[in-house]
Amino acid sequence: MAVWFVFAVPIVVMFFALFMERVESRLRHVAVQEDEVEELLENARPDEVRALYGHGIGRALELFRLRRGRGKARARKVMRQPTVRIQRPGS
Repeated sequence: MAVWFVFAVPIVVMFFALFMERVESRLRHVAVQEDEVEELLENARPDEVRALYGHGIGRALELFRLRRGRGKARARKVMRQPTVRIQRPGS
């Protein structure tokens, strides 16, 4: 019985490590990079600061990326998109 345990535990650990590596690689693409946040905070415009305050870092970084890459027209379009408000219980 102990022989099966000796063989099964390393195999289970190996499959778990492979699974976690796949999860980590997906999260790496979604995560916000530290240098992007620093650049946003150093070079933010008023509309990006409003987005950071009102909608969070994701929307503010999206506006910042659009400004750097494509221009203001697309950034204004992103700001006009509706946002989802989550109500806290008891509020």
